[in-house]
Order: sequence, then structure tokens, then C-alpha cells
Amino acid sequence: MRQPKIIDYALLTILSLIWASAFFNIKIATYSFGPVTIAFLRVFFGAIPVLLLCYYKKIKIEAFSKDWHWFAMIGFINLVAPFFLIAYGVKSVQSNLAAILMSTTPLSSTILGHFYTKNEKFNLVKTFGILIGFSGIIFLFSDNLLIDQNNFTSALLILLGSTCYVIGGILTLKISKKKNENVTGSILIWATIILIPFVSFIEQPWQVVPRTDSLISVIYLGIVPTGIAWLLRFKILKDNGLIFQSQVSYLIPIFGTILGYIFLKELITIKVLISLTAVCIGIFFVRRADRKNLS
Repeated sequence: MRQPKIIDYALLTILSLIWASAFFNIKIATYSFGPVTIAFLRVFFGAIPVLLLCYYKKIKIEAFSKDWHWFAMIGFINLVAPFFLIAYGVKSVQSNLAAILMSTTPLSSTILGHFYTKNEKFNLVKTFGILIGFSGIIFLFSDNLLIDQNNFTSALLILLGSTCYVIGGILTLKISKKKNENVTGSILIWATIILIPFVSFIEQPWQVVPRTDSLISVIYLGIVPTGIAWLLRFKILKDNGLIFQSQVSYLIPIFGTILGYIFLKELITIKVLISLTAVCIGIFFVRRADRKNLS
């Protein structure tokens, strides 16, 4: 690892923008495609750059090795379930709300990490950060202009999707000794396999005549936020470490809110801004405690 340079901060900003751009593109994709189809096309197109990299670097893909059940389980929990839940939820709520709700992942991971890992226990600073962050989410649910009885369940499903990411991350620790490219390629393969029967029998997307913007968005979702962004994340992790890379958590909800306004003219209320601030403050305190622990 090295001390961050200007190029490293630039790459971090680009990664944040890419992941934040996923939310308004999911919204556009829902204009023509169902949530199962969106999830399938994301993992299918996302697998392409990752598998090409593995082929170029001569990294063996172990999707069908003796550990296949771990890859299949992580593929379902870390990709299939959250991609479906987020797409289903975003159909009924603004994409900027999804970006804020999904930004709770570091807070959820701290809670689950306390119970399922040895070195991620609560302390006063972490507890304060979690309380502040989730208070912001609870406050967001009180915004009747954006969340009402018609889309309340959809917002909860997005929160459930963020929790799936955390559970998938914890399960990945079981195969942490394997190369990241191998793990990612393998879980993308299994996610694609799992989704094929669902997309074939439930939504049958080949019968759909999609809007051009929806088609572009769903291809973009697969190749860029799912595939290329992972490769960029891996480079940042390798060069600068986890603490530096984790700063995307602050930027994603901010960029997601801005991009939703620019591309979809989504409403930004005072409660959205207050909730966004509370979540970012909560993440700050959790990350600060993690940084002290590493030191």
C-alpha cells in the first residue's frame, strides 16, 4: 500500500460516481424490464469484464470446484437477492432514496460483524455512529412526500437488499484465501445460473420490446457498476487499503441524490437532506472507530 495521491482520490471519486449512477439507471431500466430480468442482465454483463481479466491473467475460475456450494450461496445472497430487491424497490421509490437506504451497508455490517466476527466488536464511538445513522433512516421514512403506504414496503425491501450485501460479505470470509478475481468471477457465474430459470419462466424478457434508454441502462448496469467498478475497487484496495476505499460510503448517497436530480428531476426535500447528513455522520464515526482499531 502507499500514501494516497491525487490520482488515488480521483479513482475513488470515479468509483463513487459509478456506484451512485447505478440507482438512477436501475430506475430507467424498470421502465421496460422486471426486477428478475434486471438482476439477470446485471450479473450476465457484469461477468464479462471480470472473466476476461481472469483469462488475461491466467487466473483459474473455481466455480465448479469442491467449494462450489460457497460460490453458489454467496452468488445468491450477495448478487441475486440484492439486485432483485433493489430493482423491485426502485420501481416504486425515487432512486435518490435508494442511494441513501443502501448507504446503510457500513452500519449494518458493523452490527452483524459484532456478532459474527472476532475483531469487529462494538465500542462507544461505533455505537454512537450506528444510532445517528439509523436515526437518519427512520427520519427519512417519516417523509410522507416520498414514502407513503403505497411504497413503504418497497423502501423496506431496499434496506433488506443492503443487508444481503453485508451477509454475503461475511460469508465471503469463508473463502477469503482465494484470489478476489476468482471469487468474483465464480459468484457471478453462479448468480447467472441461478437466475436463468427464474428469468425464463417468470418474466420472459425476449417478449419485451424495451425502450432504448432502458436497454442502454441495463447494459450499463452490468458492464460498469457491476463489472468494471469491481475491477476499479480491487485496484484501490490493492494500492491504498480498505480504510481508504471505504470512503466511498460517504460519497455514494451524496452523488446518488445529485444524479437523481440531474437525470430524473427527482424531488429533494428537507427531510432527505437531513437524513443524508445523519447517515454520513453515522458512517464517519463508524469508520473513525475502525481506523483507530487498525492503528
